[in-house]
Formats: sequence, C-alpha cells, structure tokens
Amino acid sequence: MSLTEILALAVVALDVVALVHAVTRHLGVTSTLAWIFFILFLPGIGPVAYFLLASPRIRTTRRRRQLAGRAVRAAIRRSLGSAPLPAEVEEASPLARSVLVLGMRLTGLPPRAGNHLELLLDNELAFRSKSEAIRGAEHSVWAEYYIVEDDATGRAFLADLAERAKAGCDVRLLFDAVGSSGIPEKSLRALRAAGGQTMSFLPLNPLRKRWSAHLRNHRKILVVDERIGFTGGMNVGDEYATGSWIVTGKGSGRRDRPWHDAHLRLEGPAVFDLATVFAEDWTFASGKRLVPSSIPLPSRGGSVVAVLPSGPDQAANANAHTYFAALTGAHERCWLTTPYFVPDEPTMRALCNAAYRGIDVRVLIPAESDVPVARAAGSFFYGTLLRSGVRIFEYLPGVLHAKTVVVDGSWALVGSANLDFRSFSLNFELGALVFDRAFAALLEERFTGDLARSREVTLAEVGQRSFVDRARVGLARLLAPLL
Repeated sequence: MSLTEILALAVVALDVVALVHAVTRHLGVTSTLAWIFFILFLPGIGPVAYFLLASPRIRTTRRRRQLAGRAVRAAIRRSLGSAPLPAEVEEASPLARSVLVLGMRLTGLPPRAGNHLELLLDNELAFRSKSEAIRGAEHSVWAEYYIVEDDATGRAFLADLAERAKAGCDVRLLFDAVGSSGIPEKSLRALRAAGGQTMSFLPLNPLRKRWSAHLRNHRKILVVDERIGFTGGMNVGDEYATGSWIVTGKGSGRRDRPWHDAHLRLEGPAVFDLATVFAEDWTFASGKRLVPSSIPLPSRGGSVVAVLPSGPDQAANANAHTYFAALTGAHERCWLTTPYFVPDEPTMRALCNAAYRGIDVRVLIPAESDVPVARAAGSFFYGTLLRSGVRIFEYLPGVLHAKTVVVDGSWALVGSANLDFRSFSLNFELGALVFDRAFAALLEERFTGDLARSREVTLAEVGQRSFVDRARVGLARLLAPLL
C-alpha cells in the first residue's frame, strides 16, 4: 500500500471518528448538523477543527468549574450566611419579581438593594473612572477580562496594577488565554515581580486536563477593595478606551471607526457578587480557593441589582433564559443592542412571538462588524423577523459593541453576552440586571439616540438581495453554530 493510500485511509478514519463523536454528543441538532456539514465538506481539516473547537472536554470543564464555585459559595455561607430577598423585590411588579427570581434560581446569587450605579457610555470616561479606582485602591484589585491588548491602554492598565501591587495591595489579574494571547510574557513577569498575581483562563495546552479552545471567558470584571465594581462590554485596549478602531479597506488605507460600547460602575452590596464570580473563576483557574470577605453596606434609595453570571457550567444558561424572559414577558416594548446577532431557535421564536403580540421589539446591530461572517449569518434571519413585526436597525457611525436590554422602561440588563449561540452555550459571560426606572429611562434615551444615527432595515431590501448575497448569507448561516 502506497503512502498516499495510507494517508487517504487515515483521513477517512479521522472523518468517521469525528462524525460518530459529533452524532453521539449532546451538542444540539443545529450545532451537530453544522459540524457534520463542516467535517464532510473539509475532509481531514474538518475533523481536526472539530476536536480543537467543539470542546471535547466540556463535561470535564463544567464539572471542575462547578466544584470551584461550590467551594467558594460554601465558604461564604459559613462566614456570612444566606442573603434574604430584599423588600424591594417583594414590592416589584410581577414581571420584575419573576425575572429576579429566575436569575437567583439559575445563578444562586440574590438580587441586592441599595446600589449606586453609573452608566458609562463615553469610552475615555469609562477608562478614566477605572484607572482612578485602581489607583485609589487600599487593599485589593481583582481584574478579569477576555481581552487585554498589548497597546497603550493595555500597558497603562498593567502599570496601574503593578503600582498598586508594589504598594502592598492584593492584585490579581485573570485573563482569557485566547482573547489575551497577545499580552507579552515580560509584561506579566513585571506585574508578578511587583507582587501581583496573574492567571490564564483555560490555557491552550492539550497536555493539561483543563484545556479547551472553544470555552472562553468573555467576562469583564473589575473589583476594587471589594467596594467598587465595574462590568459590561468593554475589554482593555485602545479601541475600547479611545473609541477608535483602525480598519483597512481595499484601496482606502487606514481609517478611524468609533467604537461604541456600554459599561457599568457599581457601589453597594452587588459588588460582593461581582467579587464572588471573580473568586470562583480564580479558584477554578488557579486551583487555590479565594473567598471575598465582606458585603458593602446598602445606600438608601439605591437600585436593585442582580449579578448574572452564565456559562457552560450551568444546567440552564442564565443569560439565554433572561433574554427569553425579557421578550416573552414584555408588556409594551423590548429594545435590544447586540454587536453579534446570530439567534438560536428559541430566541427567534421569542422575538417573533413578542412582535406578533404587539410588543415594540427593536434590535440594534452594527452596520459594520469586526466579525463579518457573524454579521452575514445574522442577516439570514432578517426576513422572518421583519415579517413578524420586529424592527431591525443598523448602527452607522462605527463599530457597535454594547450588549444591553431594556424592557418596558422599568428594568435593564448591561453585560458581556451577545445574542448568539456562543454566548448562550459556550462562553462564560456576566451581566447586571438593574431594576430602576430612572436607570432604564437613561438606557432608553441612549437607545433612541443611537437609532437616530442608524438605518432601519426594510423587508423590501431583504427581498431584493442578489443570488450571490443570498448564497453568501446562507453559507454563513450554516456556520452560525460554529461561530
């Protein structure tokens, strides 16, 4: 038998093993069919991509993350006890109360009253606020990010952490191994030399039991002195801090595109839950248990906030269920902003059902995305959504990266989760549910302002797509579960 024949048999055997593995795993029908298509379409390459990206160790990762979380929660219960539902929850509307109870049952974290919030919509202001908080730290700085870039903003962020570590603060940086792969090792060594601690989330090392290319930590958390917290959509990099994104167009050279995002600054009891999520992730990544020490006192008249972590370690994804609840429970309007819009079937049904019920459903997405294939896949759903009454808007000035939901002008969600398969199944995400009419009104004001700088997609233009566009969108749709 020739070498060519041996290689051909090896490729066929690899294809068969990958196909059997994909069919027998609980990936969901859509995802399984997408992987079957991919494996058959690209023999040899498809199976390799499947075993690298389809998370063969998802059960192991889920179990290890659950054990880490249970260890931290048990220590918290021993030292602080269990938190009762605040009176404000009992007085909330039936929908608000049901969503808060939903979040608590799915995450184990209670809603907490008495929080002071600041919605950070200006990029430079957001990073200035975070830098001031870090520089003012007296005891600890815990930071967890999907992306920390090797650029001016990233280096300044690491320098702030190192300065506080030198001052004796407990400084910890947890970063995603894929999203932050560009951090130079010398920068991390400098932070550790200053007394800080660094940890990579799920490193890409097949020799390690906890490795996975597909399960990523998409959370953005900063907790200072267990008193001030930040979360939302902003990673650490120039595009997030300055609002500019440099892209290269064919024949057009380099041009600036504003980066449009949303972040949240918190003071109050909910910061304890941000610290709890960080502690659980740190315990999982390092193998050494970390436990937050105290709950900040509530402020009079503050907002009710429920911290909403989600990920593949949950039996039911908290963000996916909260989006579903927002759409199915809305009485008047549900406005969503998402940079990556590739809805799964339950979310599609919820979107259409809400619109059929007469709810004002609007989805704001970017006209230009930093992930073009995701945008193409999302546009596949436009026709069905528009026919049901959902209104779709494309943000024109730049790259939209905010992830927000506001319902009936009464409650809102600001976080890291996109409206796509990855955020609802594979990524570790985090959001903040806010039950405060003034805050919801502020977010609605921002949304209507963004609509003024957007174009509305019409059913007529979707019907006029060329054959090439329809083929491109259809192919991207097939790849949607893999994105």
